[in-house]
Amino acid sequence: MSRGKLIVLSAPSGSGKTTIAKAIMQKYPEMLFSVSATTRPMRNEEKEGKDYFFLSREQFEKKLSTQDLVEWEKYPDETHGNYYGTLKSEVERALTGGRVMLFDVDVKGALSIKRKYPQDAVLIFIKPPSFEALKERLINRKTEDPATMRRRLERAEMEMEKGREFDFQVVNDELERAIAEIDAIIKEHTHSTTLQH
Repeated sequence: MSRGKLIVLSAPSGSGKTTIAKAIMQKYPEMLFSVSATTRPMRNEEKEGKDYFFLSREQFEKKLSTQDLVEWEKYPDETHGNYYGTLKSEVERALTGGRVMLFDVDVKGALSIKRKYPQDAVLIFIKPPSFEALKERLINRKTEDPATMRRRLERAEMEMEKGREFDFQVVNDELERAIAEIDAIIKEHTHSTTLQH
């Protein structure tokens, strides 16, 4: 059986990454979606193993010490700083099973996946049409207070810089075209795996 493939999407907040990821998953129902592990509490509508793998802080830190996470991040702007990460066991399951797995992670996580799986991972960075357009999108959301907004924009600058290290960069100035471009990249890199075209 041929080895699977890891398709990693990353983008600054407000660039349409989650919308694109959902469109790709609808197009390829047999594609696996990488479910992250987190220490934040489960919300009412969420399901274990579908939305997240919910771990206690002790469980997560044990996995860190045994190197059972492919990438992880601790978000300080949340209360007590919750951990988020990708379980190595899930990635290995996809690769050894010859499956294609889609990731929706931040840039640091994406680069970490590439470092650990240089032959298996394809990194796609989704860029906003411009930094101004991104700023406008975030302001129009009206979900952040000024301090959070400033942090997000500072982070976006760092992400745009790191995005240059990705295998591909796709500008999301027109959603359907961006989805088609990403779809073409996926087809090109998964031709020998189990993805049906």
